[in-house]
Amino acid sequence: MSLEPSSSSPRVPPQAGIDRLPPVTPPHKGLLRLVSEVLDHGGPGYLQFAITNLCNAKCGFCGFAVDRFDPRQRRSVTLGEAREVIDICVRNHIGYLLFVGGEPMVHRDLGSMVRYAAERGVRPMICTNGSLFTDANMHALARNGLAGVIMSIDAPDVGRHEQNRGLPGVCEKISRANAAFAKLGVQSTASVTVSRLIEDYSKLPAFLRGLGFTSCTFSYPLTTLGSTYLSFSDSSLVAYRKDELIEVFEQIKRMKRESGFAVVNPSESLTEMQRHLRGETERFGCLGGHKYFYLDWNLDLYRCHYWETPMCPIREFDQSKLIRDGCTRCMIDCYRDPSVLQFIAVNACDVWRSLRRGRCLAAARRICDPRNLTSLKAVWENRTWIGDV
Repeated sequence: MSLEPSSSSPRVPPQAGIDRLPPVTPPHKGLLRLVSEVLDHGGPGYLQFAITNLCNAKCGFCGFAVDRFDPRQRRSVTLGEAREVIDICVRNHIGYLLFVGGEPMVHRDLGSMVRYAAERGVRPMICTNGSLFTDANMHALARNGLAGVIMSIDAPDVGRHEQNRGLPGVCEKISRANAAFAKLGVQSTASVTVSRLIEDYSKLPAFLRGLGFTSCTFSYPLTTLGSTYLSFSDSSLVAYRKDELIEVFEQIKRMKRESGFAVVNPSESLTEMQRHLRGETERFGCLGGHKYFYLDWNLDLYRCHYWETPMCPIREFDQSKLIRDGCTRCMIDCYRDPSVLQFIAVNACDVWRSLRRGRCLAAARRICDPRNLTSLKAVWENRTWIGDV
């Protein structure tokens, strides 16, 4: 782990050396191999890896904001540590690696990390504010095997988004990045934080299309987290009464139905979050700690951003550390949403294991679980986006 310089405006140093290497194609798995992995361990896992806590934005609802974060606490992982993490991912069936921060684009070795993940058969993705993209680094990332980009959007108009981010001109950079990534074959998705900056959700699709997005995912508002992750705030921008937030989810569902714009959050997951807010019984327990994980810059592995204590240091991670307890403590989209989508795969694995052990009744009960159809419907709903990822 390294201590980064205390500059308030971090920039990406050149990716020395790797630009001269041959291009790497993001790994793709055939249908037979995917079915084999589903039966063996429930399908590929997903790790969010915070490679740095530095950020160059000033978001009003985020603890990573450069104007509020103590420079003495800035930390980043080294390239050697990242490569070790990727090797551990391969051993533990992690198929998707999302590089996050802070702002991951400030890390000087991001391109090398992306390349190593792709070479090892893990699909690398980046979650970014989009302000540090250049023609050179976008082409380099694509050559190094980048599979997807998630870019943050806070409001359905340029002025409010850029004011909240403290990044003048970032929408133009996002638009150029989307055009470039479309040509380079890298999937791009807008990540829209649910906040009071959005007064009318029906205006979002046109704005997102104007920036070059063809899909979006909504990040549910966070006012507290137990882990080291700082993407939360007690800001009034993300403070909602339960009834207000239930109505926001209804607006998102309406937008999804009526606009034709691809919203990655499954409809069932949006309804599940409404159940959560009402205190009703939830249908899908979270797979955080079983298929989805958060790893911080200290190399501590958490089941998700919400939990207070890590599962273990990443170097101790193996299949014996997995947790599957049906948790419904939080409503963090990047754990709750995919738990609906991957339920069918994990359940198929359970059925197969029960049959191999001669537990036919247990297998039959899992086959007849009505949540299988709900999960399949969610997968079908997102089939185009999932296929691109």
